[in-house]
Amino acid sequence: MFGMRRREFITLLGSAAVAWPLSARAQQERVRRLGFLGASTSAVGGPWLSALVQRLGELGWTEGRNLQIDARWAEGRNDRAAEIATEFARANVDLIVTWATGPALAAKQATVTIPIVFALATDPVGSGLAASLARPASNATGLSAFNLDLVGKRVELLREIVPDLRRLGVLGNVGVADTAFELRGVIKTAQTLGLDTTAIEIKSSADIASALDAIRTQPQALFVVGDPLTFTNRVQINGWALNQRLPTMYAIREFVAAGGLMSYGTNFPSLFRRAAEFTDRILRGVNPADIPVEQPTKFDLVINLKTAKALGIKISDDLLSIADEVIE
Repeated sequence: MFGMRRREFITLLGSAAVAWPLSARAQQERVRRLGFLGASTSAVGGPWLSALVQRLGELGWTEGRNLQIDARWAEGRNDRAAEIATEFARANVDLIVTWATGPALAAKQATVTIPIVFALATDPVGSGLAASLARPASNATGLSAFNLDLVGKRVELLREIVPDLRRLGVLGNVGVADTAFELRGVIKTAQTLGLDTTAIEIKSSADIASALDAIRTQPQALFVVGDPLTFTNRVQINGWALNQRLPTMYAIREFVAAGGLMSYGTNFPSLFRRAAEFTDRILRGVNPADIPVEQPTKFDLVINLKTAKALGIKISDDLLSIADEVIE
């Protein structure tokens, strides 16, 4: 009888020894809530969200086990981005992921305590998202992709296909400070390269048709500053440019996939995979104020040959040979 009790006692000890690490592990594996503030639409941003989720999974964060993602879409509207950011702040999510300066600023205005990761922002320091690139000193950090050198490169690429390029239309959303800043930067750079420029300023989707139709001097090419507003309306913009037989230049591949002619810029899925790595570090206890804002170093050239043919433009073999992607 004594031996049986002794065995029961040893078994009980063994069970307790197993239960303790399981309990500790359960505490470590508490579900973290991530608010994903999509700047445009789910159709556009869905693949980028998938890239984020995939990389988070590789880093040990799995939906349904230790991660819950609430994805909402602002559809290119700053007022909607502010509403979503406020909802996330009230819900006290563990972290907010977004992209574009407008939504990132909306998130920062909604909370000074919840960490924010922006997958892309034009001018984080100038817009107030970060005190400096090296040390943000705030609850927001992430990646920045604005570079005036890239603007010059994009103009050079346009000159490759329009050798006598003299007049350039520049379309941008002036309703957001950093996009307006980028539009001015594009115009200044183009002018230093000897081009006459026409600024086409918009603030909402309703402005696009009238702003394009109001152009007095017909440009020879259209340079579109990328942001959630132009992104959400990329099909309309591309349709107008095609009707006007204007080659278009963008910074984002997805504009070209929707019928634009050419883009030169960062690879967005890779930005969101990198944003997942920022997210992982913060969820594991690193203060976002101490994580430097990064700038991408790899840029992709994407050309839509179908659009080129519709415009009657011949893309040189040399240009095609250096393209990272050719859409046919």
